[in-house]
Amino acid sequence: MSSGKFRRGTLVTVATTAPSHQLDAPPRSQIAEEIRLRLADAWGQMGAAWGVAPAIARVHAYLMTRMEPLTEREVREALGLSHRAASLALAEAEEWGLIERVAEPRRVGSRGPAGTAYRAVGDHWEWFGRVISERKLREGDPVVAVLERTLKEANDAIALTPDDQELVELRNWLSAFLVFVRLFDRAVGLVPQLEPRTLERGLLLLSRVPDDTVLRLFGLLDAVDDDDVLALVESLSRLSPTNARRALALFGGALRTLRR
Repeated sequence: MSSGKFRRGTLVTVATTAPSHQLDAPPRSQIAEEIRLRLADAWGQMGAAWGVAPAIARVHAYLMTRMEPLTEREVREALGLSHRAASLALAEAEEWGLIERVAEPRRVGSRGPAGTAYRAVGDHWEWFGRVISERKLREGDPVVAVLERTLKEANDAIALTPDDQELVELRNWLSAFLVFVRLFDRAVGLVPQLEPRTLERGLLLLSRVPDDTVLRLFGLLDAVDDDDVLALVESLSRLSPTNARRALALFGGALRTLRR
């Protein structure tokens, strides 16, 4: 666009340019962008296996690898999504706890209030815990409810036909399977309750323990009474950090003595 100004009787044309986000944005690496998009596509394909729609997983991966807030339009254009598809994916990703809304970063030359932008939750352990929690609500809890209802139906039927051996066998299988699902569901449900740093440290420590050591510890459970194990765990959990360190030092010394 141009505008005219008079200077000493002469019309001088002065070029003016409207503010542009493209001009304000930092230069982008085309190679890095191609890698991001390939990862987003692969992440989307894997998303179905995790119970997450491909579009949501693609948006999550792209925002993670961009490492900065992006508007809906920027996400839409980068991933080749329609306005509706991008809006739905962003809303769903936010509901899963994968991304969060922030104020759009102010651009040079922009006017008016800042719009809405989205960025990935930067702490991987935090969004992982949120995904586990959401999947438990959407999948784990309903499965437990279905099995409980089915088991009740089987028990009610047995009360009317106690001689039906096939029905009794089905009831026994349902009961055992429900115990298994409840154990798994409880273990999964503990993950979101842990602080991200605590979960990270626990898994890092576990990664430093050799597989043979872990397997030996599980093997020892067969030789120890359940009540003794539960009492020990309960006692340890109630110690103060100072006393816990002292107990571990004493316990370590006792173990070294026993191994001689």
